[in-house]
Amino acid sequence: MASRRRISDDDAAAFHAAVGDVRRLHDDRAQAPPSRPPARPRASAVARAVSEALLPDGPGARAPGFGERQFFARPGVQQRVLRRLARGQLALREELDLHGMRIDEARAALAGFLDECAERDLRCVRIITGKGYGSRGTEPVLKAQLDRWLRLRPQVLAFCSATARDGGTGAVYVLLRRSRQDA
Repeated sequence: MASRRRISDDDAAAFHAAVGDVRRLHDDRAQAPPSRPPARPRASAVARAVSEALLPDGPGARAPGFGERQFFARPGVQQRVLRRLARGQLALREELDLHGMRIDEARAALAGFLDECAERDLRCVRIITGKGYGSRGTEPVLKAQLDRWLRLRPQVLAFCSATARDGGTGAVYVLLRRSRQDA
């Protein structure tokens, strides 16, 4: 790289006299790189409360019963991906166990879990409810609630009952939407 020499005042004045009035046509200086977008803030207590409020109580129109398999998929999810999900062939990145929780505890745990999964950009997780044999009444309570809650969450693309080795009808595999931060 050539070293810069200092131009004398006499030489600079002679140059400006010879060139006359000129103006720069374009600025060829290097532009500063764009600044990074601000980091996403962690979910606040208010955001978590709103997230929980989006999960109402009460069974859906068709709540799954004891031993019944669960299945849900949004339009556009590829059949190949759904088959792999149902076979337990997608790598599970995290799990949530709701065994023994009351509905309000389970709702809060699920909302926090799904928010954390979205924050960490997890693709496939398992949620365990148990089969519901300990439920009072004729239907498994947490299993029915989970079915409804997952259908209401937009980041849930699909879910289905787990394979026997992963809990069978007492657990579900959940396929989550990828975050679009990089796009």
